[in-house]
Amino acid sequence: MEIHLLVLLFIANGSPILARRFLGERFGRALDGGRVLADGRPLLGASKTLRGIVSALLVTMLAAPLLGVSWIVGLLLAVFAMLGDLSSSFLKRRLGLQPSSMALGLDQIPESLLPLMVCRPLLELSWAQVLWLTLAFFVLELILSQLLYRLGIRKHPY
Repeated sequence: MEIHLLVLLFIANGSPILARRFLGERFGRALDGGRVLADGRPLLGASKTLRGIVSALLVTMLAAPLLGVSWIVGLLLAVFAMLGDLSSSFLKRRLGLQPSSMALGLDQIPESLLPLMVCRPLLELSWAQVLWLTLAFFVLELILSQLLYRLGIRKHPY
């Protein structure tokens, strides 16, 4: 079960990257509509799009049953992975970091820990399993990002 959850986390977080690759700029309007807050920085940034959110939700929800996980759990994982990703983007903008810039930990932990915490009671996961899966996601995401960059799928190596 743990490996299936880890795979679903990667599907949820990787679907927006693949959707951009296959759909180009179609449906690529920024979720924040270009809004800038009082600090002069974007709310989220141009890289957070409806295309990315929808692709994460649909693909993860459809992949979950193939991995022996309820589609509802797949949907919950995707929703909270995207909320974790959006919160990271919001914090990165407040810290003055550019969209798609590297923020070690901030780029990996919320998008894995938040969905696991939400699904923990549904899946009867222990806190140790949640922490192990979050750590595994953290390490593997750094490795896979490099690989996807070298394959030309990611724009940045992180």
